[in-house]
Amino acid sequence: MTASGSGDPAGEAQRLARWALIATAVAGAALLTALGSGPLVLLSGIVGLAASAVGVWWFLAHRGPLRLLGAVLAVTAPLVTLYLYVVGGVWVNALVALGLWGVALSCARSALRRPEDERDALMRGEPVPPPRRPLLIMNPKSGGGKVERFRLVERAEALGARVILLDPSEPADVAGLARKAVAEGADLLGVAGGDGTQALVAEVAAEHDLPFLVVSAGTRNHFALDLGLDRTDPSRCLDALRDGEELRVDLGDVAGRPFVNTVSFGVYADVVQRPEYRDAKAGTALDALPDLLQGGEGDRLDAIADSTPLTAQQALLVSNNPYAAPDPFGAVAARRTRLDGGELGVIGVRVDGAAQAAELAVLGTQATGLNVLTARKVEVGGGPGGAGAVISVAVDGEALTLPTPVVCTLRPRALRVLVPRDRPGSPVPPPPLDWRRLTRLAFPEEPGRSDPWGARTP
Repeated sequence: MTASGSGDPAGEAQRLARWALIATAVAGAALLTALGSGPLVLLSGIVGLAASAVGVWWFLAHRGPLRLLGAVLAVTAPLVTLYLYVVGGVWVNALVALGLWGVALSCARSALRRPEDERDALMRGEPVPPPRRPLLIMNPKSGGGKVERFRLVERAEALGARVILLDPSEPADVAGLARKAVAEGADLLGVAGGDGTQALVAEVAAEHDLPFLVVSAGTRNHFALDLGLDRTDPSRCLDALRDGEELRVDLGDVAGRPFVNTVSFGVYADVVQRPEYRDAKAGTALDALPDLLQGGEGDRLDAIADSTPLTAQQALLVSNNPYAAPDPFGAVAARRTRLDGGELGVIGVRVDGAAQAAELAVLGTQATGLNVLTARKVEVGGGPGGAGAVISVAVDGEALTLPTPVVCTLRPRALRVLVPRDRPGSPVPPPPLDWRRLTRLAFPEEPGRSDPWGARTP
C-alpha cells in the first residue's frame, strides 16, 4: 500500500495518514469493548507485554543465568497471555485489534514515505564505453569461497579482464598490486572481496582517476548494497565490463586510510577487535551488548562533529554518507540512499544506566542518549586518555588501533564507480514512524501551504 501510484501524492499521503489514525483508534476500541466480558484477562495482555519487554531487556543487557531467564520470560509471557485470552473469550477482540494495528502501521509507513525516497532508490550515472585493460583483484577466501563458487575468474577473463588471485595463506599488499597494475597500463581497477579490501583499491583508483569495479564477493557487501548491485550473484557485477554506467561517489578518509562504509569507535570497535568476531559475529556482538546497555564498562570517547561536541560516548559510528535508518544497533544492516551527498553520517550512543537504556529502546532516534547528525569533519579523542591515547577503531569491519585524535573526513565525488546498467537496486528503507508528523500530515494546520512531508512551500 503506497502513495507512489497516485496522481496526487500529497492527497494520497493525507488519506493514508487519516486511515492510519482511524485504524489505530478502532483497534483501541476493539480492546475496550472486551473490558465488560473480562477486564482482568484483557489487562493481562498489558502485563504480558511488559513482562516480555523485561525479558528482552534481561537477555540483551545481562550475561549468565539472568540472560537465560530473560530468554525464557520473553518467549513464555506472550504464550501465557494468548492462553488467557482464549480461556477468557476475548481472543477475537485481540485478533481484530492486532489486524487493525497492522493496517495502521502499513498506512502510516506509506503516508510518511517521501517521494524522493523512490527516486533515490537507485543512483543513476552516465553510460561509458567498456574498459580496454581492466584489472580485478580477487580474494578466494572472501564470502566463504564465492570466487570459486560463481566462477568469477573464468567469467572475468572471458570479458577481457586480467585477474590477480590472492594467496589466502600469505598477507597481500593489495594497494601495491593495484598501483603496479596502473603502472602497467590498467584502465580499470576492481575487487572481488570484502569492503576493507575494496576501500584500499578504491583509493588507488581515486588517486589515478580510474573507474573502480565492485564485485559483491564479500560476506556483507554493504558497499555493493548501496550501489544497488546484486549481492546474491556476484557474477552479475561483471556485466559492467560490457554494459556499464559510471557513478561519482564520495570516499571517506580516517587518519589517512580510506573507507567506503563506516568507521566505528567504542563498543562497536571493541566487538570487531575480538578474535572470535570473524567466525561468530552475532554471538560476539551479543556478548558485548551488556557493556553498552548498562552504561558501564565500555570506553568513553569524546568527539567533535564539525562544531558539535559529543562527550563520553560509549559507541560512535561515522559513515560515508548518512544511513537512512539511524538505529544504533541496526545501522550496519541498514543502507544509505545516496553515496554522493558530501557529508559524513554520525551516530553517537551514550547510555548512563538502565533508565536511559530503556528510553533508547522505546524512543529510538528521539532518545536523549542517541545523537544523530551529519558533518564534514569528525574528530575523535580518547576521553580521559586525552590526545595521543591509542584507541580501537574498526574501518569497514577491519580491526585497527590508532592514536588520538582520529580525524574522519570525506572526499566528495572522488571515486568513479563502474556498475552494470541493469542491476536490481536496493529496497527503499521504511521511514521512521513519527506519529506527530503523521497527525500534522492528516490534519494540516494550513491546508494548501504545508508540504505534507515536512518542508514549507514558497
